[in-house]
Amino acid sequence: MFQGNMRINSKGHLEIAGCDTVKIAKQYGTPLYVIDEEQLRENCRSFYNGFKRNYPGNEVIYASKAFMTTAICKIIEEENLGLDVVSGGELYTALKADFPVKNIYFHGNNKSADELTMALEYNIGCIIVDNWFELNMLNELAFKMGKKPNIYLRVSPGVEAHTHEYIKTGQIDSKFGFPLFNGDALDAIKYALTLDNVNLTGLHCHIGSQIFSYDSYKAEIDIMMNFLKKVKDHTGWEVGELDLGGGFGIAYVEEDDPQPIELIASEIMKSVEEYSKNLNIKMPHIIVEPGRSIIGNAGTTLYTVGAIKNIPGVRKYVSVDGGMADNIRTALYGAKYNAIVANKARKINLEKVSIAGKCCESGDMLIWDIELPQLESGDIIAVTCTGAYNYSMASNYNRLPRPAAVLVNNGEADLIVARESYEDLIRNDVIPQRLLNENKKIINY
Repeated sequence: MFQGNMRINSKGHLEIAGCDTVKIAKQYGTPLYVIDEEQLRENCRSFYNGFKRNYPGNEVIYASKAFMTTAICKIIEEENLGLDVVSGGELYTALKADFPVKNIYFHGNNKSADELTMALEYNIGCIIVDNWFELNMLNELAFKMGKKPNIYLRVSPGVEAHTHEYIKTGQIDSKFGFPLFNGDALDAIKYALTLDNVNLTGLHCHIGSQIFSYDSYKAEIDIMMNFLKKVKDHTGWEVGELDLGGGFGIAYVEEDDPQPIELIASEIMKSVEEYSKNLNIKMPHIIVEPGRSIIGNAGTTLYTVGAIKNIPGVRKYVSVDGGMADNIRTALYGAKYNAIVANKARKINLEKVSIAGKCCESGDMLIWDIELPQLESGDIIAVTCTGAYNYSMASNYNRLPRPAAVLVNNGEADLIVARESYEDLIRNDVIPQRLLNENKKIINY
């Protein structure tokens, strides 16, 4: 399944944004993350046009946990989007990229005192408070530092988005946010409004990931807008900003059928306007937090085929030089992907194979049962739609160095993440002095 600016060139090779993937695989090595800059920017503009162009008070905030580097931060800034961070490390990356601090929103269900202090020191735009513990800690820290940050309270609305069990975050049984159903959310709002060292400016909610149906957002809006009415009636405070989170789905495989972003945005804004009018409340500015839907289909991962194992009548395994260390999603979520043989892009699919990773783990699979051309060792396989939650969830399992990432545009490929070396793997290792004793003994059993 071709994505974005993919095409087949005269050599029969897969090209992305004018770059021959076989050539860049040879130049930069594999596994290799390839990010299509034009596709990334087009995705940003779809959200900007849908949610912000006609509603200047709205904000589109990129959920950087999907894929974050300093170069990506630069692109997000150029496209007039804000940035959602969920840790001190992501905040540090944004700061090192000189991202405008007023457009940084800090999420997380267990922010440390050090992380909150860092956010306060740099005067970031908004801190999304997840729980009572954080609310009190932030108020105390702000008092000590002479700050008064803008905050949202995260509300758990109880909407189930019909996605994988592990990626639903807005249902009743959730580690995230103040629940609506037991009155916690309203109590938290009442309490936050009494605090002297925080400025409550809005509410946040999020109902899950890979959402294709507008119906899920419609249910979220119905619950939240009625809650805004309740808040007004009970406190007199009118919510000025409503963050609906992200969750916008993308097409990983043919059966995935997401609606166009502009259409979803239009329906969301229409619903918010109608509810505001019917409930006689101020229409809040709407904030959305796309991550996967910004970067997902802009990314492709290139692998080199190694061993091939055929079990007649059972399955043919094709092993590549990456796997769960650079893409954990198949093992973790049962995620599905599509792939193209980059050096045989014109060849007809002749066999069903399963793409296996190289980790010492039976569950290290990238794709189960996919139709591809006849494969040989040395072929380059391009797995599509790997921009989100691949590099960001990569590990050094089996002491594998994490891959490089390149940004491609108009035939140019620029390195944005260098490949780790073996030296990088041991950089933080320390051998205690007592183990370096010259008279060390080898224990024999």
